[in-house]
Amino acid sequence: MKKMAETSKTVPCRNCDAQIAVEAFAKNFKVCPYCDYHHYMSAYERLDLIVDADSFEEYDADLYSIDSLEFPEYPEKLERDVAKTGLKSEMLSGIANIGGYSTAIAIGDVGFIGGTCGSVIGEKVTRCIERALENRLPLVIVSVSGGMRMQEGTLALMQMAKTAAACAEYAKSGVFYISVVTDPTFGGATASYTSLGDVIVAEPGARIGFAGPLAVASLREELPENFQKAESLLEHGFVDAIVHRSEMRRMLTDMIAFAS
Repeated sequence: MKKMAETSKTVPCRNCDAQIAVEAFAKNFKVCPYCDYHHYMSAYERLDLIVDADSFEEYDADLYSIDSLEFPEYPEKLERDVAKTGLKSEMLSGIANIGGYSTAIAIGDVGFIGGTCGSVIGEKVTRCIERALENRLPLVIVSVSGGMRMQEGTLALMQMAKTAAACAEYAKSGVFYISVVTDPTFGGATASYTSLGDVIVAEPGARIGFAGPLAVASLREELPENFQKAESLLEHGFVDAIVHRSEMRRMLTDMIAFAS
């Protein structure tokens, strides 16, 4: 009876409310088989999706945020999400092989305080870019962000300029940066390193923008269809391609191979 109960477990789709068998959900890369909605993935899950098995070497794993502004409940939230995600910060970074090509990679995790950008994400992204530049490696950054982290104030906002400057130096080298945008990606991440890739690809339905949709909606009566969705941004030239999660590794391999 216990085995039958375990196999009957389901996950509700956030988009269409369908009940998806847990095993099928995992096998389908957390994409709904009924409506194709791409659910959130952790940084470790995306790592398994994108890179070659057993090829990842993590860097800067010991960097973590501190409560420099003595913001109420911030230390408790950090401690909670460290335990929840297994990460010390909102981003996983290092070097791995993608289709056999050594690549510098950084992956955000929405489960760590909403993937918001603080001082640590700025430092990790910058170091990852500098490592790619030093070793002349292609660069892949997978973005997910709820904006800049209010608990770190100006220290968080400074990371926009810091990461943008690192991207500018990397661009001079003539090596190849692929920015992968996932749902949701808002605020300073969009306004800095996310938007500065040589190629910008997004998952289907990913919400991407600077101000959140509720803030924008308060300024006008009606928003266009698919506002801030990847499909709309593709039409307007911000996104270069929309790539299904199941095709992401193959696409990255093909692009890196082409640029090598």
